[in-house]
Amino acid sequence: MAVLLYRLGLSSVRRRVLVALVWLFVFVASGVGAVTLSGETVTTFRIPGQESTTALELMGERFGAASGGGSAQVVMEAPAGSTLLETEVAERVSGVVAQLKRLPGVVAVSNPVDPANPVVSADKRIGYATVSYAEEAPAVTEDQRTALREAVAAARVDGLVVEVRGDVLQASGQPGGPAEAIGVIVALVVLAVTYGSLVSAGMNLLTSVVGVGIGAMGIITLTGFVDLQSTTPVLAVMLGLAVGIDYALFIVTRFRHELLAGRSVEESAAMAVGTAGSAVVTAGLTVVIALAGLSVAGIPFLTEMGLAAAGTIVVAVLIAVTLVPAILGFIGRKALPRRSREEGSPVHVDHGFYRRWASGVTRHPWLTLVAAVVALLVIAIPVLSLKTSLVQHPDRGSTEANAERLIEAGFGPGFSAPLLVLVDGPDAVTRAPAIRDQIAAQADVAVVAPPRPNPGNTAALITVIPASGPDSAETNTLVRALRDTIPDTDGARVYVTGTTAVSIDISHKLDEALPLYLALVVGLAFILLILVFRSILVPVVGVLGFLLTIGAVLGATTAVFQWGWLSAVVNSNSTGPLMSLSPIIIVGILFGLAMDYQVFLVSRMHEAYAHGMEPRRAVTTGFGQSAPVVVAAATIMFAVFAGFVPEGDATIKPIGFALAMGILFDAIIVRMIAVPAALALLGHSAWALPTWLRWLPELDVEGAALERDVPAQSATEPTPTPTRESTSSHIR
Repeated sequence: MAVLLYRLGLSSVRRRVLVALVWLFVFVASGVGAVTLSGETVTTFRIPGQESTTALELMGERFGAASGGGSAQVVMEAPAGSTLLETEVAERVSGVVAQLKRLPGVVAVSNPVDPANPVVSADKRIGYATVSYAEEAPAVTEDQRTALREAVAAARVDGLVVEVRGDVLQASGQPGGPAEAIGVIVALVVLAVTYGSLVSAGMNLLTSVVGVGIGAMGIITLTGFVDLQSTTPVLAVMLGLAVGIDYALFIVTRFRHELLAGRSVEESAAMAVGTAGSAVVTAGLTVVIALAGLSVAGIPFLTEMGLAAAGTIVVAVLIAVTLVPAILGFIGRKALPRRSREEGSPVHVDHGFYRRWASGVTRHPWLTLVAAVVALLVIAIPVLSLKTSLVQHPDRGSTEANAERLIEAGFGPGFSAPLLVLVDGPDAVTRAPAIRDQIAAQADVAVVAPPRPNPGNTAALITVIPASGPDSAETNTLVRALRDTIPDTDGARVYVTGTTAVSIDISHKLDEALPLYLALVVGLAFILLILVFRSILVPVVGVLGFLLTIGAVLGATTAVFQWGWLSAVVNSNSTGPLMSLSPIIIVGILFGLAMDYQVFLVSRMHEAYAHGMEPRRAVTTGFGQSAPVVVAAATIMFAVFAGFVPEGDATIKPIGFALAMGILFDAIIVRMIAVPAALALLGHSAWALPTWLRWLPELDVEGAALERDVPAQSATEPTPTPTRESTSSHIR
């Protein structure tokens, strides 16, 4: 692989104008596609074949859609000492309804104090108006949302409490905002300090932005052909920006060291792609495996998210091994710090701090290994109480949270997400009353509405209001009880659906899929690492370290977003179960990134051992060479992910926090403490490959073949045999 990538890098740098023009064309074409072909993202979660999804499809066929658009509930509470049905208050409520009807995009508004059909609580103090829009919720514009909020705020006079909630208030997540800007600024600072050159830093950032731009705009273009979740472009940008910067960092760093070793610009770029590029391809492949592996869950929208993000990683890798060497050919020795640009300048590479760090870790390996493991296990303790749900609570103090509180106070906690029982078949209407009685007899049922038949009398719909909230264990039990105790007949099938039932079905499906996903992804990556390091124990250490990272990450995320610890630090104003999708997405992304660090860090140790060093010295030498660039890469990734936390939406914020903490735990505690300590303890056995596996192919990510072949391959000028300098940064 190293020789093939060397040739690709040499071809790219020699044909740098053509390579740059090709990528420029792809970038522009992606932008044109995003502008002209894009569609709307979706915010609904459904799994084909699940009972709740099948029922929703049947409801559409049997009952049609009274309104295909988004909606909101404007909740009103009468002034103290009065009710909504008193004449003066009722007139004010009707005036609010009239104002709502005149809002842009609104097609209908119900009146909670309509004498014929009042929608008020038992004490007549709380009621709500349903505001219906012509467009579906994702298509409702920001101006329309603002108009609704302003109308609600203007109605709060003379003691009348008015709040609003609903799907139309949720703006679709789109890439391009302060979060990305924060990550880019921090990345630029870290790169400038690491390189000691603004030219190198700017070039690194430029190629990364091109890659993530192509990936993100490609995903936006796909929304015109495929229903993608609204968070998919944001996740792709978050991940693509982080790995794009890091992959370019590894190659540029190696290029600089090859220049300092006396090679020409073209040979240095080719050698950088052949050596560091081999590790980039291997690391990128592990990320792609982890993301594409999300398809094993059998959930279409999760598969689409994983494949879209994996596509962004593929683009980042291709950029790193083609466009990066091409741009390096343009800037040449300007990639070096100013004082090192002249040939023959003294080379100053000081890895003393990192060598001393590794020496300290490996001097007392049992102590440092146990300390690292215990620290991560303690942080992981909250994961034992982790809960997931698709039902997310709004920020405390927001109008959505106030509206939810009023609804629960007036109509009960289950009113927020009623269950829908669909009876379908020729006997549906005649059997529905008996089914209603069976439902009413169940525990935790507050209200059961009379059956509502469809126009053809081939189906009946029963609305069930649970006594408990949508994410409570009691409601979960009620859904299972309804499905287990109400039998189907030849003439009538019974389905339980609704927002809560859909959430329960998806959460259950994800819980079942996560162990299988972990086994598949970890197994495939384990095989890949065996090929890379030609060792069994090194991959075992890497995988066990990842499991510790995941436990600590999910524990910390649970403590912050479910328990509310340090909520002010992450600007989180709500607590509750994590989004059902979060754990499997976090596992998938972090596994790929953790293996990145394992490959970059341990490959240098493996190289030192292969060149004859004794095991402990190989660990400290390889660590000293690779740790500086790994620290820089981790700092950049942490900054990119953390940038999405303060202002991120309810879905992205916990994921961004988990990924940032995952990078911190994995890069610092696992890869820089636990892994060196474990490898020092294992000694020679760490690098041993059983005889019955000696037939495995050698991937050669360290570029050993290049040491033999490159001098003879050079068609330019004689070059010295490359010294095995580190892929670490040139730190002044």
